[in-house]
Amino acid sequence: MNLLTQAINSLGHVRHGDKENSPFFEEYLVRLLEERDRIGLTSMIHEIDALMITVDPGHSIQYIAELALMTSYHYLVTLESESHWTHILRIDLNSPDLLVREVKDPNLRGIFRALNEVYPVGARKPNSRYMGEILRVDSLHDVVKLQQEREFRFFSQDEIRKLEMPGNLAVSKPSPYTHNIVAYLERKPQELRVYALGMSTIRHDVQEAYEAAKVLQEKLKIDDLLLPVDHLATRVYSQNREVAILEYLSWSSYYFWGAYNIWDQNSSTNVTKSVHPIPESKSPAKVFTANNTPYFVNHLEHLPSPTETFVRNYGPRLHHVAISVKDGERDGMENIEYVVKSIAEQGKGFLLDVIGSREEGLKQIFSNASEHSSLIIEYVQRYGDFDGFFTKDNVAKLTEAAGMEEGVLEAQALASK
Repeated sequence: MNLLTQAINSLGHVRHGDKENSPFFEEYLVRLLEERDRIGLTSMIHEIDALMITVDPGHSIQYIAELALMTSYHYLVTLESESHWTHILRIDLNSPDLLVREVKDPNLRGIFRALNEVYPVGARKPNSRYMGEILRVDSLHDVVKLQQEREFRFFSQDEIRKLEMPGNLAVSKPSPYTHNIVAYLERKPQELRVYALGMSTIRHDVQEAYEAAKVLQEKLKIDDLLLPVDHLATRVYSQNREVAILEYLSWSSYYFWGAYNIWDQNSSTNVTKSVHPIPESKSPAKVFTANNTPYFVNHLEHLPSPTETFVRNYGPRLHHVAISVKDGERDGMENIEYVVKSIAEQGKGFLLDVIGSREEGLKQIFSNASEHSSLIIEYVQRYGDFDGFFTKDNVAKLTEAAGMEEGVLEAQALASK
């Protein structure tokens, strides 16, 4: 055991929140993280290197333009394989890349499409889904060997080739709890990220759409206000909350920061963060949200159920990507207010007004779900030395607003007929 491995204590962090976990969760949280530290996995698995998203045929160019306007990402290159275009978006090597995959043939079927098709809203965009994260590791061989010894399963190299995913990745089978995958990429900290897949090209139609969005972003004076990803929020069924968290901690080098009950919305928000001393901009926090009660008691309890309703209609999946907004003011407005006003004037909708205050320590807002990826963009501005991750009041209002998202409301209306 080396000194670095000895220095890491994944359980040596202050616990936050008021959510009471089961004895099962508390026991296995300790056992799993102690084992992870002891065998060296925590020291070998590092930051999130990339986020993987798939969209339906004909949607990638518009989605890249949307992201170019609403975030600080830049179009880098396109990797073309037989059945997919994989567009690489990047800020820099100190924040995760975005891999936006577009399926060429609308009739193409596969495991990831199947994860959508059993859900009423998910089935409408059968190839549109967040896939998962790519984590940087020191040694691909050693990490995979250790994980396989712990009974974690990976796609074979032949399966990765058939799925047209980068050949230099080790890719997990989809989680039964989140339906996401986790991939590992061997890379030294200062090495460039390279994805071994297909032919590398700069697509002129993508470049033109990207450049037009960036010109508009600069014209609106928001280009310098948008920072990297702050956190990723996944929604799961109520009964899968604890196991989804423990599973992700087993795949990654994250720790359990804490969980809060959001009583008004009959849900809880659970936060995990990187155990390594790096900011969220380099490795975003992973948030898991779940109902406190399952859907089949709603007719008895008459409680709000926005999270369970989302999962029943879209499937377990990533709900939103949160983007940090630089603290400060522009033209007499808080930066987050200025960003939202500027983007809303271009026709992008939001699910509610900006909530929070300087006194509470932060402000937040949800956009409408993207028609291309079904993902919501959250903006969050934290003030000064705010010591926390969110406020319960803000989360309650955001959760309630998410229950009013168009796809969820449509599915509820159809189900009631």
